[in-house]
Amino acid sequence: MFSHVMVGVSDLEASRTFYDALLGTLGIGPGVANKARYFYRSPTGTFGITIPINGEPATHANGGTIGFAMSSPEQADAFHAAGVANGGTTCEDPPGWREGSVGRLYLAYLRDPDGNKLCALYRPAQ
Repeated sequence: MFSHVMVGVSDLEASRTFYDALLGTLGIGPGVANKARYFYRSPTGTFGITIPINGEPATHANGGTIGFAMSSPEQADAFHAAGVANGGTTCEDPPGWREGSVGRLYLAYLRDPDGNKLCALYRPAQ
């Protein structure tokens, strides 16, 4: 359904450092520069960061979350730890298992340096 996700950032190089570390835990290489943007490509899609092209400040979506699929709870923990170690902040409940109407999930939430809310999600085979 989606081809890519792009978020606006206020400090491109600080955000590149954050996302290089964060997405590196998923086996994704460093961001590839293209104008005032960096792109991270995987077999299932592209994630990008950019200085807003309209010159206005970067803002995050209130209520918005960008979810990244994990292959294990350990990968989710590594993703979360890499983010916090590189300028992100933890948010919501601590990383861990949640039970709900969609079944059992392992979730780890954090915000990037600009406040964009990210989620590492592991869904075990049911």
